[in-house]
Amino acid sequence: MSELSKTVVQPDNLFQSEEYPFSQGLVVQPGVFFFIAGQPSIDVSGNVVGKGDMAEQTRQVYRNLGNILESVGATFSNVVEFTTFIVGRENLPSHLAVISELYPKIFPDGKFPTDTVALVEGLYFEDFLIEVKALAVLA
Repeated sequence: MSELSKTVVQPDNLFQSEEYPFSQGLVVQPGVFFFIAGQPSIDVSGNVVGKGDMAEQTRQVYRNLGNILESVGATFSNVVEFTTFIVGRENLPSHLAVISELYPKIFPDGKFPTDTVALVEGLYFEDFLIEVKALAVLA
């Protein structure tokens, strides 16, 4: 795959998000869109990973995202947008701790994708605490 050009958009008249693991906007050229369905914390056999453990569920979700990206020859550097669904405000600190540890590894250039985080009452299966869908651009 050819190299993507990504430019972080951080206007002075918006909240300065550089200290957080997301960008306000990204301009990406050239590319083909790759839409990734919401990934919950399940393994290849369909078993819930990390039941009741937000940190472990977050790690599994990102393993799943990495696997689907790899299946098309892409990496996290191709991701331009996440939409994150989290059950319960009490799970935000554990999620943020894992993201703060993980993002510098999977986005070493510091060009984090946009991310909209929504707190929800529940997900498809009761044991799911997090689900993340993604949009990637393939060069």
